[in-house]
Amino acid sequence: MEENVRNMRLKEWLIAQIDSGRYTGLSWENPEKTMFRIPWKHAAKQDYRQNEDAALFKAWAIYKGKFREGRDKADPSVWKTRLRCALNKSTDFQEVPDRSQLDISEPYKVYLIVQENSHPAESQGNALIMQGGHTGVTATGVHLPLPQVRAFVRPIFLTLFHVDMWGWEIPTFDFCHRQVVKEEPLRHGAQVEPRRPVGRPLHPKELQISDFRLQVRVFYQGLMVEEVVSPSQEGCFILHGSVPVGNERIYGPCAAERLFFPPVDAYPLAPGFADAMNRLLPHLERGVLVWVGPDGVFIKRFCQGRVYWDGPLAENKDQPNKLERERTCKLLDMPIFLQELERFLRGEGPRPSYKIDLCFGEEFPEAGMTKSKKLITAQVVPLFAKELLQRLSSSGAGPAQQPQTHADKRHRPQHSDTHPSA
Repeated sequence: MEENVRNMRLKEWLIAQIDSGRYTGLSWENPEKTMFRIPWKHAAKQDYRQNEDAALFKAWAIYKGKFREGRDKADPSVWKTRLRCALNKSTDFQEVPDRSQLDISEPYKVYLIVQENSHPAESQGNALIMQGGHTGVTATGVHLPLPQVRAFVRPIFLTLFHVDMWGWEIPTFDFCHRQVVKEEPLRHGAQVEPRRPVGRPLHPKELQISDFRLQVRVFYQGLMVEEVVSPSQEGCFILHGSVPVGNERIYGPCAAERLFFPPVDAYPLAPGFADAMNRLLPHLERGVLVWVGPDGVFIKRFCQGRVYWDGPLAENKDQPNKLERERTCKLLDMPIFLQELERFLRGEGPRPSYKIDLCFGEEFPEAGMTKSKKLITAQVVPLFAKELLQRLSSSGAGPAQQPQTHADKRHRPQHSDTHPSA
């Protein structure tokens, strides 16, 4: 069934979108439903609204796997060109110029659905190549490390990233080509001030992560009850019940790993807590989706129950950080992580943080309240960051190479890979 949904041809897909009524300006042109209007506003117009005017083009790009929210740069002109090329190439449609209106405030084109019994299969490959990087990435710069540090670090980066951090280009066949995005980075779903670049700016290719695995652990009152490693860039759902399926006819099925909250009664919990958890779990239906993109770690909340988090980009360390529903939030920023890593290697800063904690149904973090007291928490670890730091430590790179001072010791706190309750 899912395969049939994903393999809908353009004609079937477009008819489903027209009938859904979810797109402003997309409608049937005649009662017989043989012609339809499609909104065609130019992105250069002053009243252009990307969320509305580009919604259909974006949906087609997502459905065809050419745009992934949180991974690729939003480019409405490319989305529009892609659908226009698909319409022109398809034998199912014919433009009707006499009915189109392109010089009005809300311009549109009219297409005729060609009524034939059979058509050649639609070509799977479009000639266009998607250019983009995730919204919110900046060309953050870092210092070149000391020569002796470079010798240790370079072979490690070659195994974890497509392109060497310090300028030796490696052939790559990444799933898309990235470019610098000039928007400011996202923290907790809001824009923040970019850090001032220092030293040689990182080329955008150098920020492409090739290891998309995530280690996800679920805890009930500090007791680890489930663990999974998501193997692909699709990420991992953490949820109760079913995954979001309402948009599969538009976006296609999701292949993300699924980590379900296990039954509460299978674990020894303090009196009263099992009842509280059983009341909470139904509100976590559809859960959250967390994934690694080429420039960081992202999350999107789908469940009705509130979800809070703490991590490298969290605004508050002793006050709750809430994830807004249906909104993509950046949890770890690759340029910032590399900058902090470089400082650590020089002995000028602490070990960079990369672990992310989620708390379901209860405010988090809170001053004086440990995570082990919370009903349901999860820890998310991007393995590219964990393995990078482990390999650097085992190879001897970092502050330990240099004469140790009191300052060095202060900047090298010990981090456990276990939950704080352990």
